[in-house]
Amino acid sequence: MEGIAQAAPGIAMLAAFACVAGGVFTIRRGDRSKGALMLVMAVVLVGNVLIWTM
Repeated sequence: MEGIAQAAPGIAMLAAFACVAGGVFTIRRGDRSKGALMLVMAVVLVGNVLIWTM
């Protein structure tokens, strides 16, 4: 892997952590559906990183 391909899993993991934080914050503010979608998106990103690293 070269260039952006090496950085992509790290960037995706940072985005997943940001989605978890944003999802929890959004749920606490009262918008459960958007918060849950952000948490699902974080799970999908982590799954993608697991697939990329195999």
